[in-house]
Amino acid sequence: MFDFITKRSFGFNLLVVIVLFFALALLFFSMLGVITKHGQQLTVPNVKGKNVVEAIDLLEKAGFEADVRDSIFIDSLPPLAVYAQTPDNGAQVKVGRTIYLTVNKTVAPMVKMPDLEGFTFRSAEMMLKSLRLNVGDTIYKPDFAANTVLQQLFNGKRIKPGTEIPEGSNITLIISSGTGSVENPVPNFIGLTYAEAREVLSASNLNPGTIIIDPNVKDTANAYIIKQVPTRKNEIGDYNMVRAGETVDFWLSATKPEVDSSKQASPDQQEE
Repeated sequence: MFDFITKRSFGFNLLVVIVLFFALALLFFSMLGVITKHGQQLTVPNVKGKNVVEAIDLLEKAGFEADVRDSIFIDSLPPLAVYAQTPDNGAQVKVGRTIYLTVNKTVAPMVKMPDLEGFTFRSAEMMLKSLRLNVGDTIYKPDFAANTVLQQLFNGKRIKPGTEIPEGSNITLIISSGTGSVENPVPNFIGLTYAEAREVLSASNLNPGTIIIDPNVKDTANAYIIKQVPTRKNEIGDYNMVRAGETVDFWLSATKPEVDSSKQASPDQQEE
């Protein structure tokens, strides 16, 4: 064979090479349709919501490859259910194309609870959504800072920022509805313990403001109110008025103040 090539002229050998090149090129392009399966297209079936094992089996029987590309947690989907597929169902693709699947996780990942108190409701909602948490119930309570988050609750209890909870959890928000339009006399808190005062505040839809505590106080809940602002009455003896959602400041002492019992109203009488 080598002698056959060397005994021929350069021009003849070049011609042979060119002919072979075009013959191989012609063969390649004629087989290209078979290699790439040109014209052989199938419709991608819908496997969303199906268990991943069932989805892969269905895709392979339909002439496709299947690969789990990513995972996500959606609380409304069963574990290992297909959340998304690429290409989407109904797409026309070539036989043997790989269909990439996003599957729902079996266990919810844990996320840290953010501090939402003081946020507007819209900002709190966006923050929860970014962490894949949900807004559960919204409870409105009178307060001067309208439309802001006053408290955040999980399973009915106040939750501290940084506490780890499952992704997809529902967070209850207590939202300020602003101050009321009706004015009522300020209750008289002098002589009450702070715990009793909190009950009166709650019943009156008022909030505690600044709390100044005497150094001798060891138990804040059982400390006594010795001063309040606003006071029950003003300098000329008229009742001071407050609206629902406003605050009352307190001064606490370990010693109960001497109160004229004839002028001291009980908590039930204070709203009269």
